[in-house]
Amino acid sequence: MKILGNEIKPGMIIEHKNDLWEVLKTQHVKPGKGGAFNQVEMKSVNNNTKLNERFRSSDSVEKASLEEQKFNFLYEDENDYYFINPKSFEQINIKKEIIEEKGKFLTENLEVIINFYDENALSVNLPNQIQCKIDSTDVALKGQTVSSSYKPAILGNGLKIQVPPFIESGDIILVDTRTIEYVKRV
Repeated sequence: MKILGNEIKPGMIIEHKNDLWEVLKTQHVKPGKGGAFNQVEMKSVNNNTKLNERFRSSDSVEKASLEEQKFNFLYEDENDYYFINPKSFEQINIKKEIIEEKGKFLTENLEVIINFYDENALSVNLPNQIQCKIDSTDVALKGQTVSSSYKPAILGNGLKIQVPPFIESGDIILVDTRTIEYVKRV
C-alpha cells in the first residue's frame, strides 16, 4: 500500500531500498526556504542497521502489508519470549533482540498484537499504556518548579524513567510503552 512521505509514523514497517524498515522516530520539518519534509529514523528489520532519511510530502513509500494477530504473553527464557494464540492455542517464540527493552513490560497473559510478514514475526505491539509500580525514586528538592523538573525513578520491571517530583516509591503510574515515558499517576 502506497503512503505519502508525511504520513509515515513511528512503529510503521515500510519497504525502502529493497529492505524492510521499522520507523523509530519522525520529525516534520518546515524549513524557511524550500518545501516541508519528514525526517525519519528507521531500523532495518533484517540487518539491524539504522538509517536517517528525508521524505518530502509528495514522495510515496510502500507500507509493508503485515498480518496482525492477537497473542497472550506466556513466559521468557534467556533468549526468547513465548506467546500463545488465545483462539488456536498455537505457541510461538520471538527472539529478545526483536522486542528489545519493551520486553520488560511483558507480564503473564498480557494481550499483544504480533505483526507477521511472510509468516515471520517482525514486531510486537504492546498496549499503548501499561500500569507500573515505582520501585525507587529520589527525593524531590524543595524549591524546584513543578512544571519543568523531573526526577529519575526505577520501575518494578527495572526500567529507568523520568517522573514528576510528587511521585513517591510504591506509587502506581501509567507508562506510555511507545516512548517509555511517564503519563500519569493512577
